[in-house]
Amino acid sequence: MSDKSIRQEYHRWLRLERGYSPNTIEGYEMDLDKLMSYTEEHGLDAVKMSFDELQEFIFEQFKTVRSEATQARVLAGIHSWFRFLLYKDYIDQDPSELLEGPKKSKHIPTVLTLDEVNRMMAAIDLSSNEGHRNRAMMEMLYGSGLRVSELVNLPLSRIYMDEHYMLIEGKGSKQRLVPLSPVAEEWFGYWMQDRASWPVKPEARDFAFVNRYGRPLTRAMVFTIVRNLCAEAGIAKTVSPHTLRHSFATHLLQNGADLRVIQQLLGHEDLATTEIYTHLNVQDLRNAVLKCHPANKV
Repeated sequence: MSDKSIRQEYHRWLRLERGYSPNTIEGYEMDLDKLMSYTEEHGLDAVKMSFDELQEFIFEQFKTVRSEATQARVLAGIHSWFRFLLYKDYIDQDPSELLEGPKKSKHIPTVLTLDEVNRMMAAIDLSSNEGHRNRAMMEMLYGSGLRVSELVNLPLSRIYMDEHYMLIEGKGSKQRLVPLSPVAEEWFGYWMQDRASWPVKPEARDFAFVNRYGRPLTRAMVFTIVRNLCAEAGIAKTVSPHTLRHSFATHLLQNGADLRVIQQLLGHEDLATTEIYTHLNVQDLRNAVLKCHPANKV
């Protein structure tokens, strides 16, 4: 079988059997492009590489890639390629199994305080045509912890107002039930009244949120809305839609929610991913001690 045929099969495997998102698939295939270019240049076979040959490839890549996150992502793409080859019986042993990359340091995400969230909400111009839509979106991002991709792709048919929850399709097409807060329900109701008079295109009829032309919203537009609101609210932090998701989880934890409940609400497959918020909570505790304990006062 040709390399081209194997690559096509790899793409199908990533999409159908692994259930990865388009962004993840694109990243893995970019890493494979680098491997293919390297093997072609050095007269090697990208299917039947040895461990030593792979080490040399990784060494060459990391000469120019300084970011630990990018290095780890390149390694993940290479691991994925050889796991596929092993799974499909193109190879008998995975040469990437013993490859080691950088230990990724835990990144503590930016979160907003409750006051900052309230200032963002208050900055929304409710007299504008998009006012109720924007407020409903912000309430869902913060009140339900949705990813921006989940928000822009949210179907109307999966919002169950009477039962007070949404059926969200997350990463890898995994579905989860997410409660709707009373505040989000209220603002979504106002948006639905406005939406009835908007020129919604036929292909966007089942999208919960649309732009002024009646087409589905893009991720970039939601990023722009969030950043503009932060500027209006005088928030100096670097904020994205994901910051509202981080804030949702952090505020739940600070107010006593169980970590496994937060894991389920966020759609994290691994509890370790959710545990980043415990680090945030520990930071809050330390800051409280530094600020309030008399031994730390000069």
